[in-house]
Amino acid sequence: MKSVRDINVASKRVFVRVDYNVPMDDNLNITDDNRIFQTLDLIRYLLEQKAKIILASHMGRPKGKRDPKLSLAPICNRLSLILKKQVLFADDCIGEAVINRVNQLQDGQILLLENLRFHKAEEENDETFSNKLADLCDVYVNDAFAVSHRDQASITGIPKFAKESGAGFLLEKEVQSYYNSIENPKKPLVAIIGGAKVSSKLEALENLLNFVDKLIIGGAMANTFLKSQGIDTKGSMIEEDFLLTAAGIVKKAKEKGVEFLLPMDLICADRFDKDAQVKVGLVDQIPDKWMALDIGPQTALKYAGAIKDAGTIVWNGPMGVFEIQQFMSGTKVVADAIAASSAFSIVGGGDTGLAAKKCNVADKISYISTGGGAFLHLMEGKKLPGVVALE
Repeated sequence: MKSVRDINVASKRVFVRVDYNVPMDDNLNITDDNRIFQTLDLIRYLLEQKAKIILASHMGRPKGKRDPKLSLAPICNRLSLILKKQVLFADDCIGEAVINRVNQLQDGQILLLENLRFHKAEEENDETFSNKLADLCDVYVNDAFAVSHRDQASITGIPKFAKESGAGFLLEKEVQSYYNSIENPKKPLVAIIGGAKVSSKLEALENLLNFVDKLIIGGAMANTFLKSQGIDTKGSMIEEDFLLTAAGIVKKAKEKGVEFLLPMDLICADRFDKDAQVKVGLVDQIPDKWMALDIGPQTALKYAGAIKDAGTIVWNGPMGVFEIQQFMSGTKVVADAIAASSAFSIVGGGDTGLAAKKCNVADKISYISTGGGAFLHLMEGKKLPGVVALE
């Protein structure tokens, strides 16, 4: 994978695929601009090199139709304020008007294109659309790790037609952090996997067994594993179709000598609600029709102890319904243990990154990935289509 550093970008039109799919409120105010800040190092590098910068991103799911609520215009304003430099805006991403604006760019100027997904051809990876985007540039740079698991025009299509292509700083950093944490880790390697469904993390779990020393399971997926071991978790969320699969993963872990940790106790409730009745009990003591919504205090301490001597920690998925205060304690204890560890720690974006922030440990994590789906794709042992396209 060639780096943008290996390409002469001086005075050239450089098309940078970024991920500016940021959250906004009903008044179109940006509520979290972290994804914008993640691209600043690359943008400033390109400015120093006197490149003509064309930024492109998607926003939301407009399904090929224009939607004013999903315009990138607010991003343009925020980026201008952050850089203290005018960022120009094009109200489309292809077409004659866009070509003219690109051709008028001076060295060191920045143009942000309108939402790529206003064209359904983006998600369809249409070759004609890819070619039109490639015609806007001399150099294509992918710096959108969070969508690099997608086979779409601006990710895998443009490199087929662009004169030169390379990876941006963020994409390089993300791929290197994954390699350092999974394929070339400081041992012991401890993976903490949570979230709702075994089915969504199945391939990742099976792949991780080839690398990890300890595998810690939390979240609702733990219920399926517990039931696969003959423990009835009553009204808890369970994937009945994956009980045999879960049992197989436990068996495989034993065969490989991987320490496989499941909850001993659980925090359960009579309903999924912030005002629900709550009890703490051992995994086989859940009242009828009650549901497990967090790991219990004994389990949290056990997990914290298992994390303590780690050389590398990979965390993907919360331990419970951390969004509700009553069911946050398990995630908080685990997050604090990761923060207190001297290990290299990497957090797979999405809900887990949000949990790290809510637990006030984000600044103590070695690396928080910007892409939940792309990070999971790597954990499954797969190559990212966006990375393959650059090779």
